[in-house]
Amino acid sequence: MAAEAIPPSVLREFCPLYYLLNAIPPKVQRGFRSVLVYLTALDCSGDFLAVGSSIGMLYLYCRRQEHMNKYNLEGKCDAITAVKLLSCFDDLVAVGTASGRVAVFQLVSPLPGRNKQLRRFDVVGLHKGSVTCLTWSTNGMKLFSGDDKGRVVFSALDLDQGVCKPELLLEESSGVVQMEYRHQMLLVSTQHRSLLYCPQTQEVLQLGTKPRKSSGRFGACFLPALCKQSDLQVYAARPGLRLWRSDVRGKVEDTRLLKPLFNTQVPQFELFPRPDPVGAYRPADRQLGLLSCFLREGWILSWNEYSIYVFDCINEVIVGALESSGDIVSVSSCDNEIFVLKGDRDVLRLSTCPEGMTSSVSDLSVRLFSPLTTPTILQPTGSVETAQPIRTMAIIVEGGPAEEPGGGGPPCEEAEEQEELVGSEPPSIHLL
Repeated sequence: MAAEAIPPSVLREFCPLYYLLNAIPPKVQRGFRSVLVYLTALDCSGDFLAVGSSIGMLYLYCRRQEHMNKYNLEGKCDAITAVKLLSCFDDLVAVGTASGRVAVFQLVSPLPGRNKQLRRFDVVGLHKGSVTCLTWSTNGMKLFSGDDKGRVVFSALDLDQGVCKPELLLEESSGVVQMEYRHQMLLVSTQHRSLLYCPQTQEVLQLGTKPRKSSGRFGACFLPALCKQSDLQVYAARPGLRLWRSDVRGKVEDTRLLKPLFNTQVPQFELFPRPDPVGAYRPADRQLGLLSCFLREGWILSWNEYSIYVFDCINEVIVGALESSGDIVSVSSCDNEIFVLKGDRDVLRLSTCPEGMTSSVSDLSVRLFSPLTTPTILQPTGSVETAQPIRTMAIIVEGGPAEEPGGGGPPCEEAEEQEELVGSEPPSIHLL
């Protein structure tokens, strides 16, 4: 008897992101050396796709204008390990690096009364390890950054005055894996536990009564709701495919057992065919990972290095999954889209409809974009057939000239030499 076919998910990849990958060079020249460019971090919004790289360059694709900009962190070549976008009165993007540096870019906007000059704020000296995650307040005045040594740093930004004031907020015994800030409450997940922190009262509330017995990258997220702080609820991932729901005081109100959902065939995300084989390794035990709410009420997105799952916690079903993939570096979602960074430089877009369309999947879109219709890779078409030239925007430099557009930052060796000529390193917080 033939094996039952695995049902497809309502989420799928409609077309590879040629416009994005073609605009990021596979390697760059550093003096006499050719250096490979690996993609290391990812975040998305309705307006931008932000991609960090191993050479300390941030690639920012404007989705509405269909062009790519690049932003150089300058100084030593330092791999970008975290990136976070925010659209409020101004468009902001925060970047964290492997050495513990945090940089905030205030982007240029063509709208009246908005920022007309690219500015960068730097925070250095407070993190003692690689920055693992970043989270914003909704108004862009607060930025929280966590590292793999357990430190959480709070940076207060005054964009009008051009001031960034950071301070050490928390120091945990294990690395920070995920953070979220809402209603003046900071949700922090580490390798050993998840906790709630109130910056106003400096109160720390652990989710549950004890830390986890086994360490791991288990995340937590707030449930979206228009409510007051006392009504906030949290989902927290636990080992063994368990999901906690707790209140804002850390009291566990409900435990959902997700393991039985895998007793039936799991709907898989349909991916566009690729010439390279997809890795087939999967750990013996499925596990949850980092968490975020996605698209509909009760839908939870969870991912780790090996797999991605979307659960419907209300109807108790699995919406879709990507398993046996391996080497998942970063995952970000917005609206009905999930962007996945895999391997060295592969980016997937999973959604209910093709990019640029807001309706649900139609028969026409299935016929045009179904990965079952052709085993070959299509070439870029339409307005993004030729990759847009990468532009480096001019940056305000306090007490010095601005960068020239299009020239990019100096190579690693040149930047280091310039720092030595100028003198000692500036104070731990400075505005460029």
